[in-house]
Amino acid sequence: MQGNCPQCGSKIAIDDAKVPERAFQVKCPKCATLVKFAGKGGEAALAPSVPVAAAGEDEMRAQLMAQIRREMSGADGGASGGRALVSLADKTQAAAITLTLTRQGYQVETLDDPGEGARMIEQGVYDLVVTNRVAGSVAKGESLYQRLNRLNPEARRRLFVILVGDEFKTADGTQAWSCLADLVVNARDAGSADASIRGASAERQRLLQVFLDAKRRHEAASA
Repeated sequence: MQGNCPQCGSKIAIDDAKVPERAFQVKCPKCATLVKFAGKGGEAALAPSVPVAAAGEDEMRAQLMAQIRREMSGADGGASGGRALVSLADKTQAAAITLTLTRQGYQVETLDDPGEGARMIEQGVYDLVVTNRVAGSVAKGESLYQRLNRLNPEARRRLFVILVGDEFKTADGTQAWSCLADLVVNARDAGSADASIRGASAERQRLLQVFLDAKRRHEAASA
């Protein structure tokens, strides 16, 4: 029997000889989420949270989007984390990181047009942006990542930037610094990066406060 963890997407394989008749739960080896499976009897006391057969990419994406809608409908008091823009080429990754941000109270929007996204960022619409570290092309123009790097310092300081990609190690500070990002997330961790995002956001707020305090002291001394 095989299934996928609804939290991080990892595949879970179970020896058919060990599958009980009734519904059961298995802890995901990667993120420790309890994943529900139907037993051999097919009359599950607990409805499985993911299909017993391994989910395809489209099916997984549909599951993630359904969970996002459930998270949003169950949220109290609306979004508390601010507005976030997700612009990723891989739609499954986009759905996974959207779910992660929704759990933290962000109002998430997705855009495929880098130009439109950049214009809205420059207008101060978003508090957080998720994208890939990709270069532009003659046909498509600059990528959103390139546009972010051309923001004026004041606009960039207001923005929390997360880069997602297979080349990253989640929460690696050296990689984030070299890419001019606040946080990097491996694509496999897009749906389970809650702690990394909270930690990076708290550290960013701390450093921003240090900067603002130093700026005020400098202005007071110059007055």
